[in-house]
Amino acid sequence: MKAEEVVWGVVALIILYLAWRTVAPLLSAIFFAAILAYAVLPIHNRLSKRIDSKKSALVLTALLIGLSAVITVELVLVIKNLVVSFYEDIMAFISWSLTLELPFGAHEVLQKLYSQLTPKLTEYAQNYAFSIPKYLLQLVVFLAMFYAFLVNSEEIKRQINALIPGGHEHLGEKLLKRADVTLQALIRAWLLLNIAKGILMTLGFWGFGITDFPTALLAGLLTILFSFIPLFEGWIIWLAAAIYLLRQGDLLRAVAISIYGATLVSPLPDFTIRPKLVAKEAKLDEIMVLVGMIGGAWAFGVKGLIIGPIVLNLVSALLKEWKRIKAQQS
Repeated sequence: MKAEEVVWGVVALIILYLAWRTVAPLLSAIFFAAILAYAVLPIHNRLSKRIDSKKSALVLTALLIGLSAVITVELVLVIKNLVVSFYEDIMAFISWSLTLELPFGAHEVLQKLYSQLTPKLTEYAQNYAFSIPKYLLQLVVFLAMFYAFLVNSEEIKRQINALIPGGHEHLGEKLLKRADVTLQALIRAWLLLNIAKGILMTLGFWGFGITDFPTALLAGLLTILFSFIPLFEGWIIWLAAAIYLLRQGDLLRAVAISIYGATLVSPLPDFTIRPKLVAKEAKLDEIMVLVGMIGGAWAFGVKGLIIGPIVLNLVSALLKEWKRIKAQQS
């Protein structure tokens, strides 16, 4: 009997390991699909009252597919231009520096350095090209999981409640409520801040005379859309504008839009204004939110920007519950 239990235990561990290896590359897509489904759940619930749950999820997924298509095309084009411009500028600098007459054998040192640097830059550009299919596969999984989370939202809620151990319903409900409040605060802060980023980027493009107002408005809209994509955020828009101005020889305005964008659009507001908004909404300490965002991002990547503050809020709830129990016992 014991031998059979050991065998089945080993089989179960192998299955779990293979399942983890299968799902691990797609964890980010699944995680953000769950977060977005949670964000639009109130809309889904209202729409489900008029049409059934599957049709509501299908409508919302179709809208998301359209939005994803627009973002994907713009993202590929913008990043392509950034990569190509960066590569061309580096190669132009290399060619120019090799024409200089440098003392003490510095010319030979530069040639050796560039002979190693050029293949690395080429490899970087190739990696970008090959990453596009992976991104598209992640997008397919993201959309499929978004639909699945919406359709099965009620069942997921029941299963989560069923996992709470008997006799600890009060603590379980308190932890779920804390997680819910923190997640709602993160979503609202994300939405409000991203809209503000779009407005500021529009004003920046127009105010610095980079484009006319309609094009500046488009830049603001793209900033809002890209700000919902973890890792890219709004900095990609002002960076593209700065590179464009540099290629035009307008160094002053390139530096100005870079300072303006980094200070008011991204990344500085993400670590100053966003923690304050989340702390105010969730009634948390600002330092706790900031530590949660930075530490979470460090530990879990971009997912940690959401996981970190929620985990620290749950730790705070557990400590308060432990103090309450100790006070009752004494």
